[in-house]
Amino acid sequence: MLMTELQPTVVLTREQIDFYHAEGYLVLPELMPAQEIESMREIYDRLFAQQAGRKTGEFFDLGGTDEDDKPKIAQMMNPSKYATELQGQWQFKVNAAAVARQLQGQASYFRQDLAICKPPKSPAPTWWHQDAAYNDPKFDYENLNFWIPLQPATLDNGCLQFVPRSHASKAILKHHRPDPRIEGIECLEVDLDKAVACPLPPGGCTIHHARLLHFAGPNNSNGPRRAYILEYEVPPVLRAVPHRYNWNDNRQTRRARQFGRFSNRVSNAMHRLGTRAKRLLGATR
Repeated sequence: MLMTELQPTVVLTREQIDFYHAEGYLVLPELMPAQEIESMREIYDRLFAQQAGRKTGEFFDLGGTDEDDKPKIAQMMNPSKYATELQGQWQFKVNAAAVARQLQGQASYFRQDLAICKPPKSPAPTWWHQDAAYNDPKFDYENLNFWIPLQPATLDNGCLQFVPRSHASKAILKHHRPDPRIEGIECLEVDLDKAVACPLPPGGCTIHHARLLHFAGPNNSNGPRRAYILEYEVPPVLRAVPHRYNWNDNRQTRRARQFGRFSNRVSNAMHRLGTRAKRLLGATR
């Protein structure tokens, strides 16, 4: 029996598209339908219990020194690499791809997925930063991220906060690494008076531009704060003069020490290329 191809159930209005481009972010109350939230939560909890990807550097502590198995902020790159069921048809993925095309144009394509879990009573915030400050300094990017909570996201457990319009100058602001042993970076140029908090229901999402300043506070609640993230991009543009990201010069994280090897980088790059090839092949059928 042929599986019926899912169609988008979320379509942006002109006002929403204009808001995203002007402000750098957008809030949608539902991207993932209710019937998918429980399935996603089960997969998510299983992967984090296994610490999937730790042996290849794709599971690490974003908010601590990552020297034990109790991360302050656990981050997992490419969870769909470790849970193949995530590579199948999901309504929220169809919705995200359609919305990304509305915001980025038909050249938009899926780059990667990731997941971030703040354990109960975790005191570590996700510092103010631009996602683009983690990217390859040889290129300019116009990426966007869908940030999807799998439980209510509140100020108490660390919903996202943004500085509207901070993406507009196209500048990568000055960041630093408060501790060279920690993966997370922090921007030093933030106007906190302009910050806007975006609480969400489970399965809702925020969409933000890679240059937009954002932050998430500690998880003061008694449960985990689960976030699943989809990143979309259009082809990055090679710069005549590369950016200089000084905050990476003295990086001494466990991940850099143990997994900065060429073979690991190639393996992860091949996974991303394979994902994109599958998408392109499916589009030609």
